[in-house]
Amino acid sequence: MEQNIRKGIAFAILAAALYAVNAPFSKILLNYMPSTLMAGFLYVGAGLGMLLIALVRRLRKTAETESRLTKAELPFTIAMILLDIAAPICLLLGLKATTAANASLLNNFEIVSTALIALVVFREKISPRLWLGILFVTMSCAILSFEDISSLQFSYGSLFVLLAAVCWGFENNCTRKISSRDPLQIVLLKGIFSGIGSIIIGLCIGERVTVLWSVFAVLGVGFVAYGLSIYFYVYAQRLLGAARTSAYYAVAPFIAALLSLILFREMPGGAYFTALSLMAVGAWLSSQDKPLLPKKNQVSPPSDLNRTP
Repeated sequence: MEQNIRKGIAFAILAAALYAVNAPFSKILLNYMPSTLMAGFLYVGAGLGMLLIALVRRLRKTAETESRLTKAELPFTIAMILLDIAAPICLLLGLKATTAANASLLNNFEIVSTALIALVVFREKISPRLWLGILFVTMSCAILSFEDISSLQFSYGSLFVLLAAVCWGFENNCTRKISSRDPLQIVLLKGIFSGIGSIIIGLCIGERVTVLWSVFAVLGVGFVAYGLSIYFYVYAQRLLGAARTSAYYAVAPFIAALLSLILFREMPGGAYFTALSLMAVGAWLSSQDKPLLPKKNQVSPPSDLNRTP
């Protein structure tokens, strides 16, 4: 059990590190592609990357040891895809009526909503120690996002941002419900269908691709930051649960800040190091937490968990 927890923590942090690639490189690519289309192509890149891995598996005739999705998981699979489409739309609507600073701050509610939904809706047991760890992680993200006191002004736009965070909270928990199935299949479905949905929305609102090479660049970033990241995130959820995985995954902004420092020579301010300290406390509290679920309710990891995709 202890070894599985450590493995789950490693997968969650690896997923965060891979996702952190998204922020600095997307910042560059936004100069060449509109935001909604970029979100779509990032997801499609994840799906195509997983499709390529699946083809390599088949050509090498690798024995399949992962369980495939069944009709029983269909409701959670559909909900996962629809929520991945709805959340960015809500965020875009919110950005039209509120400041970017406010949206960034409120969007960190995803961490809290994931834990609350896991507890109330999906009956996932969360200990007081883990709640305290999530609190520190949330405070850390809030400090990292905070720019000015005016960013706390509330508006109906803020409601859309909070709704986006709640959508992602539900999506995280839906993914958790199917995390015992093949992560490759999960990411493939999530990437292709969520990506196509976002692309259709982008085209409907008038966005167009003007620089062809940017499509391939975004697909590449999507494969790493969304495909491989979600792949390992699913493994982490299998071993840790939705709430704990979300807490560890919150290190992504700090890794992204380090990458931005390397790429753009942007030195973090004092708030960054304050937030980093709170994040360290939250991560320590989360790592010391013991699962409250009895062993008979725990999902057993597959025998090939260490197998590289």
